[in-house]
Amino acid sequence: MGNNAALYALTDEHEAVREAVRNIAEREIAPFAAEVDARSRFPVEAQKALTAAGLHATHIGEAYGGEGADAIATCILIEEVARVDASASLIPAVNKLGSMPIILSASEELKQAVLPSIAAGDAMISYGLSEREAGSDAVAMKTQARREGDTWVLNGTKAWITNSGVSEWYTVMAVTDPQKGANGISAFVVHRDDPGFAVGPKERKMGIKGSPTCELYFTGCTIPADRVIGAPGTGFKTALRTLDFTRPTIGAQAVGIAQGALDAAVAYTKERRQFGSAISAFQGVQFMLADMEMKIEAARHLVYVAAAAGEQGRPDVTRVSASAKAFASDVAMQVTTDAVQLFGGAGYTQDFPVERMMRDAKITQIYEGTNQVQRMVIARSLLC
Repeated sequence: MGNNAALYALTDEHEAVREAVRNIAEREIAPFAAEVDARSRFPVEAQKALTAAGLHATHIGEAYGGEGADAIATCILIEEVARVDASASLIPAVNKLGSMPIILSASEELKQAVLPSIAAGDAMISYGLSEREAGSDAVAMKTQARREGDTWVLNGTKAWITNSGVSEWYTVMAVTDPQKGANGISAFVVHRDDPGFAVGPKERKMGIKGSPTCELYFTGCTIPADRVIGAPGTGFKTALRTLDFTRPTIGAQAVGIAQGALDAAVAYTKERRQFGSAISAFQGVQFMLADMEMKIEAARHLVYVAAAAGEQGRPDVTRVSASAKAFASDVAMQVTTDAVQLFGGAGYTQDFPVERMMRDAKITQIYEGTNQVQRMVIARSLLC
């Protein structure tokens, strides 16, 4: 990290994005959040509102019909949506996760074939890396792809795929040369209408219930040969580079969940009376709120630094992105747990949003690399 380089700067444009998204989130997303969670249904209202405002995939460049927003603006967007509904924040977050491999490594023809439909809001895209037996150890994946004439044929199963079923496009990693380990993995773009492709039933989850998570099945799934992303054998490198750009978005989601929980806790403790006064008058409560605020603000700044690091091509991007994701998600779990505590018995009921936020926060410590894996990444970069 260069001593003289500015880590990041928030502009008037960034603040305008925050204000615009907060207005939309409060008005058109928040009212549905509890019911979306209770019914485990996709937040169609959020999708419509975000798409109408051009906020569903802001990271896609103008050359493909997108907004061309920078990484901090995208993080602010995700943060503000997650503040009211974590499930809804996965619309812009997963659109970025699924499309970054294409943006980073695909041919111009493939970019033109896929990105404009996502930028226009006509399609969403998901990301298929994990398998039941290949989560943190992604190189152990079993899904294979073989070249047959002018097509690729995929066979295997992917697991834990966010927004599966609602996405039209899927970026999928598969083994093309089993002898080469990580260098034998390639990346592909699959469309839901491709023959031999199917989406499994929805997982029954602890949180983010508005975002469907399913398996993907490839049974002789045939795609055109030009849907390989980059050269065969470069898929795993592309997957790792993608995470440098997308882990900050999970950090942003975690910050948003935590901020929503703190906002709710502040309002509740000012209203709730015990022993003749508002519980916010008690120093023990005040100290809890102060700790929550400090942690959230620290996490927010680290997330923005990580977002900027990707844009600036800084050599420490892998470490700082892992740090932002792990720190912010740990903060989200701590803050939401404390928020439930501050609500007392009421916090354990579904009458208030903090129990949902606590359940939603947990996944941010797990997906896009568990926080144990993030710590391995950080330590490796320090010790290499």
